[in-house]
Amino acid sequence: MRQERAADEGLTTVQEGLARPQRSVYAEFHRLRGELMLIKDPRNEDQAERSFREAIAIAREQAARLYELRATTSLARLLRDTGRRDEARAMLAEIYNWFTEGFDTADLKDAKTVLDQLAA
Repeated sequence: MRQERAADEGLTTVQEGLARPQRSVYAEFHRLRGELMLIKDPRNEDQAERSFREAIAIAREQAARLYELRATTSLARLLRDTGRRDEARAMLAEIYNWFTEGFDTADLKDAKTVLDQLAA
C-alpha cells in the first residue's frame, strides 16, 4: 500500500514534468513513468512498455544516448520478465555497443548486468 501511494505521487510529479515545455528531459520522464507504473501494479506491463518505447523514441530524436540507454535498459528488463529475452538482448546490446568509454558509470554497469542476465 505504501509503495503504491509513493508510485502515485511519483506519477503525479512525472505528469507535471511532462506538462512543462522543457523537452530535453521528456525521455527520462517517460522512462520514469514506465518504472512507476510497474511499481504501482506489476500487471501494468503494456502501459510501461509504451512509456519505455516513447522514451526511446524521444531520446533518439534528441540524440540523447544516455537517456536512450536508460530507457532501453528498462525496456529490456520488462521484455526479459515477459519472456522476450531475444528481443531484449538484441535491443540492449545494440545501444550498449555504441559506448566506447564510461563503463564504470552506473548506467553502463546496469545495462551490462542486464545483458549478462540475458546471456545466461
